[in-house]
Amino acid sequence: MTGNKSTVQTVHARELNLLKRLCQVHAPSGEEHTMKEFLLRYIKKEMKNWSVKPEILEGEEFQDCLILKFGKPRTAVFAHMDSIGFTVRYFNQLLPIGSPEAEMGTRLVGHDSKGPIECELEYDKENHAFYRFGRVIDRGTSLTYKINFKETRDYIQSAYLDNRLGIFNTLMLVPKLKDGIIAFSCWEEHGGGSVPYLAKYMYEQWGVKQALISDITWVSDGVEPGKGVAISMRDRNVPRKQFINRIIEIANRKKLDFQLEVEGMGSSDGRELQTSPYPFDWCFVGAPQQNPHTPEEKVHKHDIKSMITLYSHLMKEL
Repeated sequence: MTGNKSTVQTVHARELNLLKRLCQVHAPSGEEHTMKEFLLRYIKKEMKNWSVKPEILEGEEFQDCLILKFGKPRTAVFAHMDSIGFTVRYFNQLLPIGSPEAEMGTRLVGHDSKGPIECELEYDKENHAFYRFGRVIDRGTSLTYKINFKETRDYIQSAYLDNRLGIFNTLMLVPKLKDGIIAFSCWEEHGGGSVPYLAKYMYEQWGVKQALISDITWVSDGVEPGKGVAISMRDRNVPRKQFINRIIEIANRKKLDFQLEVEGMGSSDGRELQTSPYPFDWCFVGAPQQNPHTPEEKVHKHDIKSMITLYSHLMKEL
């Protein structure tokens, strides 16, 4: 499961600047419109340099989701736009969006009718979350981790690498993509809901019925940092083995570094494809991270580039 690291180049400074900008977008579940607007600006600026100019599908029928359709697609890549965070309740209380894992004192940011917010996360004895701030924050305001983006020789560390790295992967893929679909989905961190209608549209319009999940997995006892992208053979859900085997065969033939992940918990947009009424094959393919759902998520640079390289081959051959 290890190929030739020389086939995987380093991540360039200009690319890392894009990743940093993605991490800084405030887009917790339910507020993906901010990420969608960022992506539309980026796509409209950059696509003049792409091999194929995609058809851009967005609007009320897709809510805050976004689809890019290239050529004659066979495979769709799903990348969720939302992040974890908190929602302001009453009396300084906070409700989790998804499953944040943050310590007492973590800095949270947001914006309400009175202006910008930077406050501090607190917990009571029952582990209920609260905010500490100099004024009352409007009910329903979302708060996310303050970004502290760090780069070392081998690692990138920042809040929201899950799933800004998944989005980043697709943006590195599209300049040379000739046939395929990129689907930016919503709500993945907080129960899902958008993937079924995206799957319905692409199956009925173009007959597409296979998908890759561009998301970030976790370092575990069997998946290590720096050993390559993880190909997930299963999590809480069990995809069809024949499709997984095709992906592994391509990665082996191209002599790429990768790791096989086998877990019994966790899920992704793949779960919604598997439970939809459409016959989708799917596989989660993503770099592993340390410190998941914390303000200090950490991913090895080699695993990022390994992920990008594998996706480029898969979109040509699947």
